Parts: sequence; structure tokens; C-alpha cells
Amino acid sequence: MLRSLALIIVLFSSSVFAQNLMEERIWKISARKKSIFLDSGVFHHNSNVKGAGISSVRNSVVAGRGYERVVIDFSSATIPKIYGHISGSPQKLSIDFFDTNAMTNQTNLKNSQFVKSIDFISVDGKTMTMEMSFKAKSSFDVFYLENPARLVIDIR
Repeated sequence: MLRSLALIIVLFSSSVFAQNLMEERIWKISARKKSIFLDSGVFHHNSNVKGAGISSVRNSVVAGRGYERVVIDFSSATIPKIYGHISGSPQKLSIDFFDTNAMTNQTNLKNSQFVKSIDFISVDGKTMTMEMSFKAKSSFDVFYLENPARLVIDIR
């Protein structure tokens, strides 16, 4: 009985370690590069776009630039509503794309210095989650471009 009670307490106490938005830095991403690299926090963008599709994920590495750029291309003119979280341990970037589907599950990453893996998870047919895992501790500058819609993630 005592062991069962201890197990229940341990299972329910894991919520203590859940994401605490009151302690996270929260910022709204903009349509221009700010060159402010963050290693933790929450970011978002509100949009009314419905039925957007992720058409590709690609990267570029230019020697001397000091960072790697990952670009997520969309089938729409503007990016959909997004919510993202940068986690420091383990080093991961999670982004929820609302009213969005993945038109491809292929990523076109070449010679990535930072990205270990990218996984897409369809949550409910309307929301797509993208999880990026990294090889080492990284920091990020996130912004978007329009016509066509692109979410840009600079990593250093």
C-alpha cells in the first residue's frame, strides 16, 4: 500500500517539472531579422490563415556568416498561426503550426552543423508539430517572410 501511494505521488509530481509560462520569456516574432539570439523561451505569431501546407524544410550554411539558417516553406502567402518553445534540456525547438498540414515529410538539410533531426507530428489533422533536435547547445533568431510564406530560424 505504501509503495503504491509513493508511486502515485511520484507520477503526479512530474507535473511540477512541466513548462512554466510565467518564468519563460515570451515574444511575438516579426517580419524582419533582429539578430537577437535566444536559447530559451516561448514565441508566437497570430494569423487567420487556414489550410496552409508545409511544402519544404531546407537549410543553408555559409562559412563566415556565423550561423546556420533553416527555412520552412509554406504553400500560402502568409504564415499560419504558430506557437514555439525553445527548450534547453534537452536542446530542442518545438513549433506548433495551427490549421496546417505537411505536404511533405522530407527535409532537405545539407551539411547541417547544428540540427540533429527534424520530426513532424500530426496532432489532430489540423495542427502540425515540428520538433528539431540539436547536436549541441544552440541559440535562435526566429522571424518570418511573406509572399511566399517562410518561417526562418537562424541557429548559432
